[in-house]
Amino acid sequence: MGLFGFFSTKPKNRVALDLSKVKVDMHSHLIPEIDDGAQNMEETIGMLAKFEALGFSKIITTPHIKHPSYPNSSAIILSGLNEVRNQMKELGISLTLEAAAEYFYDESFLEKVKSRDLLTFGDNYVLFEFSFYHTPTFVDVLFDELIKAGYKPVIAHFERYLYFLGSIEKAVEWRKRGVNIQVNLLSLTGHYGMEIKKQAEMLIDACEFDFVGSDCHRMEHLTLLEASLTLPQLEKLNNYLLKNKFL
Repeated sequence: MGLFGFFSTKPKNRVALDLSKVKVDMHSHLIPEIDDGAQNMEETIGMLAKFEALGFSKIITTPHIKHPSYPNSSAIILSGLNEVRNQMKELGISLTLEAAAEYFYDESFLEKVKSRDLLTFGDNYVLFEFSFYHTPTFVDVLFDELIKAGYKPVIAHFERYLYFLGSIEKAVEWRKRGVNIQVNLLSLTGHYGMEIKKQAEMLIDACEFDFVGSDCHRMEHLTLLEASLTLPQLEKLNNYLLKNKFL
């Protein structure tokens, strides 16, 4: 069984992941009414309060930018960020909230890379995703353009791309090129299915990952995470925890 395994049983030799040590969540969808995440400010505040209760100290929320489904811009996201921050201040939520974006790899993304019009987090990291069903093409060009522009690429939820299931070869290859790999914690709980869970475990067991994020869209995601914190081989998250200190 991989890193997380099933959580219906709790062997005595397992310890709980201390989310206060994780500190930062770098993938979520919390700005209301702009993508498939929070649908109103009440949901946003509820999730932020839950993140705080779980021990996080910083949230980097990453709304989708995907045309035509979610035609967000940097201005739309930053405006929404300010609105949420104002609500947090009024309600006494002490979390640090920042915003970047989860870009969908298409022609418009390449245009934004070339014009250096991207929302980043940490040390100029850029989070982006591929189609779940269709193998991306010309990725070498994408990586070269991102790195040439001074960005640090981060591929969102590598384990969820159906065409890679059963192999982490591409993750290994791309990390050697300076591309970062992000894994969803929810994948490790089995939330997206057993094949995706196994793929996430392979990445963690091989230490072929750089970031772990919640990819939280709604409160149910956080309650599932809270119920699934008993993990074996916790030390295998050290690569993630060390990198997270710099976010």
